[in-house]
Amino acid sequence: MKSLHRLFGVATFCLAAVTAFAQVVRAPDPPAPNYFAIMAWGTSPSDPEQLGLMREVGLNVSGFCRVDDLEAVQRAGLSCFVSDWRINGYDWANLPDESEIRRNIASVAEAVRGHPAMIGFQLLDEPHASLMPALGKVAAILREMLPDAWPYVNLFPHHAGAAATGTPSYDTYVRMLVDVIRQPFLSYDHYALVNGQMMNSFYTNLEIVRRVGLETGTPFWNVILANTHFSYMDPSDATLNLQVYSTLAYGGRGIQYFTYFTPAIGNYRSAAIDWFGNKTPTWDMLRRINQQIHALAPTLVNLRSTGVYHHPVAPPEGQPLSQSKLVASIALTRNAPEPPPFLVGEFEDGRGRPYLLLVNKDLNNSYRFAIQLRRAGAGLIRISPYSGREQPLGREMDWLAPGAGVLLRVE
Repeated sequence: MKSLHRLFGVATFCLAAVTAFAQVVRAPDPPAPNYFAIMAWGTSPSDPEQLGLMREVGLNVSGFCRVDDLEAVQRAGLSCFVSDWRINGYDWANLPDESEIRRNIASVAEAVRGHPAMIGFQLLDEPHASLMPALGKVAAILREMLPDAWPYVNLFPHHAGAAATGTPSYDTYVRMLVDVIRQPFLSYDHYALVNGQMMNSFYTNLEIVRRVGLETGTPFWNVILANTHFSYMDPSDATLNLQVYSTLAYGGRGIQYFTYFTPAIGNYRSAAIDWFGNKTPTWDMLRRINQQIHALAPTLVNLRSTGVYHHPVAPPEGQPLSQSKLVASIALTRNAPEPPPFLVGEFEDGRGRPYLLLVNKDLNNSYRFAIQLRRAGAGLIRISPYSGREQPLGREMDWLAPGAGVLLRVE
């Protein structure tokens, strides 16, 4: 009996310790989508159970929903972009008379005006530049009738080329979202995970979109790969980490997962929900990285991107670490091949305090790092990706898993 009491006491102590630990590391609730979007790219479901799983996995935008599904989306604690033929069912190269467009939009506006689950309206994915004026015309009528509703147009990646985008300059193509559509955020997709590594084109696209975003004062959302198809790599914690943390290091304000549901075409597989509506291992991977976004977003949304640097080799249009204003060098203290691949995003908050986000670009190896700052006597404070709170950089906090990142404040 004494041993049972002892065992019960140990179990109680362990349970209390686990409970206390869970309270310490519990991530905050999902951020509001208007300042950091975590979105499933694709058709939003009608099923309340599936919507509940989307909230549980850490999303705040369920995708492109029907008008009739807004109530279900709201009950699940999510938002969505409405997709409706009266808004996006046009031949964009040959729009109907404006009076017809106005009648169509007015009928939708009457049904959705003021609905808290509606962010805006999906217009078109990956448009040619020649279609932008027509998209801009519909977006302008939408703004007139529903001033708080955002248009949603997602762009081609830069490597699609001029034939697809319709402009010789990708910068010009991206700027059309601001100048013609007047969309309050930039959105694009770029999938570059092949043969066990991230292609440099992924970072080049981030460079261009970040630059246009800063020049126009427009935040950007990135559509990243969350399934496998064609010859892309299978999702893993490392591939999701690298895509998310690289986007954060470049100052991104939205992550969109292509796709959350597995398309029943081609060789698509390994999305968070399979063809039969069941959770896959990717679902848990998404929840892990989303909870880290929840924890870091309250800090990140108050930061302004001041620079992005790569070591040892910068991608096209990128900058080497030698140009960093904060970091003199990054030394690897254990398990380090030569040269180690790192990315450093630099930021400043409203009080002028500097931050940096260090990303391990290696998809296979963990590294222990030591950062040498340019300012003598400066130190580093880690922002926990589990609680969002500041803590000392020490006690094994100076390790990065494959693809992972760490947000640090310079003091």
